[in-house]
Amino acid sequence: MEAANNTDVITEAKPQVIYRCKKCRRIVASAEQVVPHEPGEGQKCFKWKKRSNNPWDQEAPQCSSIFVEPMKWMQVVEDGCVQDKLQCLGCKARLGYFNWAGMQCNCGAWINPAFQLHKSRLDECQL
Repeated sequence: MEAANNTDVITEAKPQVIYRCKKCRRIVASAEQVVPHEPGEGQKCFKWKKRSNNPWDQEAPQCSSIFVEPMKWMQVVEDGCVQDKLQCLGCKARLGYFNWAGMQCNCGAWINPAFQLHKSRLDECQL
């Protein structure tokens, strides 16, 4: 009996996802640097004043941001700031915020420490 040959199995590599600044197209993060989080309970997690007035809006919204690990291009992090805006190195566009004490995602989850990049300011590209 002949042994099974493992070279016959073709493995499909997943396309690598990278995030670019929407304004200047500079690469700011890759999928490996994204910090996953469990979606929170939506509106129930926010202070009363920050909740929407829509009583039918009960389900947790899609996250409008990604949270990443601190990276070298984040100059204000390297300078020792505790919280500040995150700007693109290429064009100085505001991409998000960071806070070492943490911040709340729009889904209601608390991320600590938080290096938040807004999806509306990024292009998601597959290589």
